[in-house]
Amino acid sequence: MANIRKLVKKLIPMTLFKTVEPYGHLVEAVLTNVRYGFPSRGMHIIGVTGTNGKTTTAFMIQKMLSQVGIKTALMTTVAYGVDDDIRAQVAHMTTASSPLLQKRLREFKRQGVEWVVLETTSHALAQHRIWGIPYEIAVMTNVTHEHLDYHGTFERYLAAKLRLFRLAARRGKKFGVVNADDPNAKAFTDAIPRSVTYGVKAGELRATDLTLESDGCRYKATIDSDTYSIHCHIPGEFNVYNSLAAVAVGRELGLTPQQIEQGIEALGGVEGRMTVVDEGQLFTVVVDYAHTPDSFERLLHDVRQATKGKLVTMFGSAGQRDEEKRAIQGEIAGRYSDEVVLTEEDDRDVDGHLILQQIAGGAKKAGKTTDKDLFLILDREEAIGFALTRVKQAKDTVILLGKGHEKTIERADGEYPWNEVEITKTALQALRTKKSK
Repeated sequence: MANIRKLVKKLIPMTLFKTVEPYGHLVEAVLTNVRYGFPSRGMHIIGVTGTNGKTTTAFMIQKMLSQVGIKTALMTTVAYGVDDDIRAQVAHMTTASSPLLQKRLREFKRQGVEWVVLETTSHALAQHRIWGIPYEIAVMTNVTHEHLDYHGTFERYLAAKLRLFRLAARRGKKFGVVNADDPNAKAFTDAIPRSVTYGVKAGELRATDLTLESDGCRYKATIDSDTYSIHCHIPGEFNVYNSLAAVAVGRELGLTPQQIEQGIEALGGVEGRMTVVDEGQLFTVVVDYAHTPDSFERLLHDVRQATKGKLVTMFGSAGQRDEEKRAIQGEIAGRYSDEVVLTEEDDRDVDGHLILQQIAGGAKKAGKTTDKDLFLILDREEAIGFALTRVKQAKDTVILLGKGHEKTIERADGEYPWNEVEITKTALQALRTKKSK
């Protein structure tokens, strides 16, 4: 099927392809639903959408429900599975293709799953890949600049995200969970009859008394007469938002404050989301999947505040994806970081050197200078090794962005095995060996 789509793309103009493509996916979704017997019927579906935070939020909700004995399945960018039997997701796709999605839903149903937490992308919504899935609860984390290479305009991107809430509005529960601090919040609350908003600055469910720590965050959440004491083991203010969304879902489903608190605290972390790599080195090394301007702004703001010494940021930008964000991310990284190392990130068939120059343009606007505090190293493994040599002290931090949990890296001649955490561990071990000689 994937090869057929590639052939079709080559044979017809892109504008026509984008017009026709969603209907091809719709037909595929209908046929696979019929083939697998509409497996999502009889299960309760929670859809999580947004530009950033979808995966972590989905993990939090799934863990919270599983902790109270509700048989709950998970399907995200990182992993899929039931309760504690969570397996790595290898494909570079957040919401699986219709055949794989329906096949896994059938497996979940056979295992007696009651609830499914499904990370749902704008692509999947625009292409009708999730046709036939009876969403009951829709969650919006945020909506910022992303995937304009596919959607064309921000308005179309927003419309795709809103489709999840309109789908949920057709179901009996008709409930939405919306980030009140996002400028697009009203569009989402208007799209569904009943909703709750959450946030730090605004919202019905409000976080106060925030304490951001190197290994997590703590805060109070209040709504009406209910109060929750939340301890999240994943650091960053953005994870205050993610956990607030989970609190809102738990409350809607009738969980007690204690069950919600314990459920969120039970999640130790999510692979590739603020993953600390420790091989005994003095300085801090973090691997994260951040790959959008908004996620860069949020994450690097928090990391900069937590880093008392030197901050080195390494990242790239995928080929065949939104080009506009490259210079923006370069400027953000240049503004927050002492040094920036640019490298490959799924360049595919795009000239990697060109991508690096586009990112570098933004970093230079932030005051960075090539070969002084801005370095362009196309080979990612080499770039990781180099970035680690740029720091020495306990108060220093190296953060490696863009690949996170992914298990392959895409180049012009195909996919290659990749594991950012393991490669970083090897580089740290080599650095330690070199110093001991």
